[in-house]
Amino acid sequence: MARMKFICDAERCIECNGCTTACKNEHEVPWGVNRRRLVTLNDGVPGERSISVACMHCTDAPCMAVCPVDCFYRTDDEIVLHDKDLCIGCGYCFYACPFGAPQYPQAGAFGLRGKMDKCTFCAGGPEENFSVEEFRKYGRNRIAEGKLPACAEMCSTKALLAGDSAVIARIYKVRVTTRGKGEELWGWKVAYGGSDKVSDNLQPVGKA
Repeated sequence: MARMKFICDAERCIECNGCTTACKNEHEVPWGVNRRRLVTLNDGVPGERSISVACMHCTDAPCMAVCPVDCFYRTDDEIVLHDKDLCIGCGYCFYACPFGAPQYPQAGAFGLRGKMDKCTFCAGGPEENFSVEEFRKYGRNRIAEGKLPACAEMCSTKALLAGDSAVIARIYKVRVTTRGKGEELWGWKVAYGGSDKVSDNLQPVGKA
């Protein structure tokens, strides 16, 4: 089976929040929970970058390691999901996750915050596929429909990629090696595809 992963290309992200809106709309996520959110670094200054963050479905997921009731599990596609019927809302996964993916659905004292909620890679949960109960607890199961997560499909610049890890890794590698940033990376010959419009010394051909 394929190993499903997310990759967010910070060079393409335009901070439109289309991914977060698509996630909320697709799964009717409760108010106060953001299964996917946008993080901006160096906001308003040169070098500003934005990146879309959610559960990264880790190979060695810390949420699984700390859960006292073992409510987390992996699908055949290596997607990390959790069983809300087993979850006791202790919050250990919340503190263990470096991405802040597991969240309480509501504010309040311990025991009143409810079951933990997190990104499902649009793969539903342990209930029967397409059942009312599955949608109520986990949202739409787009993976069972043969589709990709709504956040990635909605991304207008294709900054957010989702799917088979080997495939999206190849896509990202091609992007990085062919972006062309002048001499600082791969040189103008690569950037302009061998065009003779610009010489190696960055001066127009035929001029000193």
